Amino acid sequence: MAEVASVTDWLIDSDPSLRWQVERDLLRAPQDAWETTRRRVATEGFGARLLALQDPDGQWAGGSFFPGGFDFHGPEAADGAGQPWTATTWTLNSLREWGLEASRLEGTAELLEANSRWDYNGLPYWAGEVDCCINAYTLANGAWLGANVSSIAQWFLDHQMDEGGWNCEWVEGSTRSSFHSTLNALKDLLFFEAATGGDTALRDARRAGEEYLLRRGLLRRETTGQIVGPWATTFAYPFRWKFSALNAVDYFRSAFLYDGRRPDPRLEDAVDLIRAARQPDGTWMQEARLPGRVWFEVDVPPGERSKWLTFYGTRALEWWDTRRVSPRAEL
Repeated sequence: MAEVASVTDWLIDSDPSLRWQVERDLLRAPQDAWETTRRRVATEGFGARLLALQDPDGQWAGGSFFPGGFDFHGPEAADGAGQPWTATTWTLNSLREWGLEASRLEGTAELLEANSRWDYNGLPYWAGEVDCCINAYTLANGAWLGANVSSIAQWFLDHQMDEGGWNCEWVEGSTRSSFHSTLNALKDLLFFEAATGGDTALRDARRAGEEYLLRRGLLRRETTGQIVGPWATTFAYPFRWKFSALNAVDYFRSAFLYDGRRPDPRLEDAVDLIRAARQPDGTWMQEARLPGRVWFEVDVPPGERSKWLTFYGTRALEWWDTRRVSPRAEL
């Protein structure tokens, strides 16, 4: 697989949730071709499997963020056990990120409004709660499904840190921004803006959050210049909530294409890290897997070649190396 063409041949032989993105972003296929593949997400493979697991009340696994009946004091809640990835929010995230048409979930927004409550204080689903990352996911999922999430959009304006980012631990008193929380907020603020048009205040908040990460080169503590943590240089799919250089560069690619901006030179160290992780055959390896209950695996175990990571890595480098600008590009 030394030739790029053979890598794309390998990638195209994938689940529709990945294949349509390869067709659109790497092969530059005509829109009608990749849209035809994208529609298959609802009827084949990973997307169809998740759709079939939806509960009659609109949820998945009987819960909003954790499965219904989750034992918060049991083995699954122990340090290092991860968390379950089967409940409603995580499932919606996957379906949205895989390109499922919102019409395939017609009525789900209303069902969740009526039936789903957050584990935190039983708050209504589309009103969000206190966790920054949960609110980010809900903002994007609500915009996707047509729910009223305007109060969550305002929440991000009200809870932005002085540094420009966000932190899920603000409720415990933290006043410092977090790499993880900020990236999750940015990804979903961008989705919300693209879906609804956003407004000046939210756009300014997004740009301030971007600047928080850019000042640190996506990798380093501003105070010492040291790598912020091993997670920043570890590549794993699904990304879930976790920050990595690849996850972050992928966000900035989307944001800069959407805004019609050229890549910021402060991304260079993170891009170099992505490039260094590319194998001689043009692929990227799965380096970790977040622990926790899943409906089914969607990528390979650690130590194997990952189609998802190879797609994201190839797309990031192609964007960076050609410095493409495409105003209002589709996310």
